[in-house]
Amino acid sequence: MRKSTLTLLTLIFLLTGLLHAQGTEANQDYIKAVTTKNPDQRIQLLKDYLSKYVGQGTQYENFVYANLCTTPSAAISQEDRINYGEKAISLGGYDELTNFQLYITVSGLYIKNGKNLDKAKSYSLKAVQVAKAAKSKETERTNIARWNQFIGAGYYNHGQALEKANDPKGAVKAYIDSFKILKNTQIIKSIRRLGKKLYDAKEFKASEEPFQLAAQVLKDYGSMTYYAKCMHRNGKKASALKYYKLAYSKQKNGDLAYNIGILLARQMKSNPASAEEAVQYLLDAAFLSKTNTKKAMDLAQGLFFNRVHKDLKYNEKVQELVSRGNKITDLSNSFNSKFGDRDEEDLTDTEKKEMETILASIETEKKAIDRLELETKAALEKFNQAIESAKKRLGIAQ
Repeated sequence: MRKSTLTLLTLIFLLTGLLHAQGTEANQDYIKAVTTKNPDQRIQLLKDYLSKYVGQGTQYENFVYANLCTTPSAAISQEDRINYGEKAISLGGYDELTNFQLYITVSGLYIKNGKNLDKAKSYSLKAVQVAKAAKSKETERTNIARWNQFIGAGYYNHGQALEKANDPKGAVKAYIDSFKILKNTQIIKSIRRLGKKLYDAKEFKASEEPFQLAAQVLKDYGSMTYYAKCMHRNGKKASALKYYKLAYSKQKNGDLAYNIGILLARQMKSNPASAEEAVQYLLDAAFLSKTNTKKAMDLAQGLFFNRVHKDLKYNEKVQELVSRGNKITDLSNSFNSKFGDRDEEDLTDTEKKEMETILASIETEKKAIDRLELETKAALEKFNQAIESAKKRLGIAQ
């Protein structure tokens, strides 16, 4: 009995020594693999590790799968990296940094190949959660800042997954969350692109926030223009006017000038002084717009005489000219019908007196027309001066 006991103990010690030796060798192989600088060689050594030790319960098998997933190399396909990543995630047992790297990498790979986007969305949010949890434990400013960057990266991945899954509204929100942390203008460009997609789909309320952020950060003509258009369509005319003007200051555009003129014209009741500014923008539009040239010129002329220079009474004088012209026509017709084919010596005194009265009336009307024509000509000259100022302002050859 004692001999059997000693034999069993000897066997246990032998097995323990063998496992220890095997564990030490596996650890050395793992260290050699992960410290190899060449990514392709590292991948091969990690694969060799698995072929040698897989399923034997070695200490670092889970980390081998994790490294095969997170090491970018031409020696391993995206599909294999995903498979290794999923295996690594299922095994677990990692530090927070490795956990984050796994979730962000597998999420990114799914996004890249456009498959399993639900998992891509889920893993990107898990990456955010891991980073937030790690940040909450940190006290050093440098480490907190690093985890903040990781949180921003997780949100960006989430935005990419949502965009790939054709959820532009969700993607915009995720990108905005990312930008608030990372402050990277490339993210704003993604936000602006999605804003345009929403605008083209007539989702004007949804496209407002992305263009607002793009306009405030990039301050470019396109972002300001589309933000102004969103405001205009959403009934926020004061904001629309502000950003139309900002966009116009960067690039002269006929449609922008026309919209500015229209919005200013609508302010005339509360702000009469806006009429003169409206005329200027409408005249710009008349020269710059391909679609609103005549309409802009007519509106500018109407505002000029009816609002800016009401004292000229241009329209009243034009109407009076028409009226007096018609009166001359009527008087001439009357004269011709009564006296056109008769000699003066054949007329009675009463007829002569009537003829003289008609001729005198015609002469009076002609003098009035001459006066009105001078006055309307002077008024038109003022408007022509405004037109010339617009040409000068726009650099148009006289």
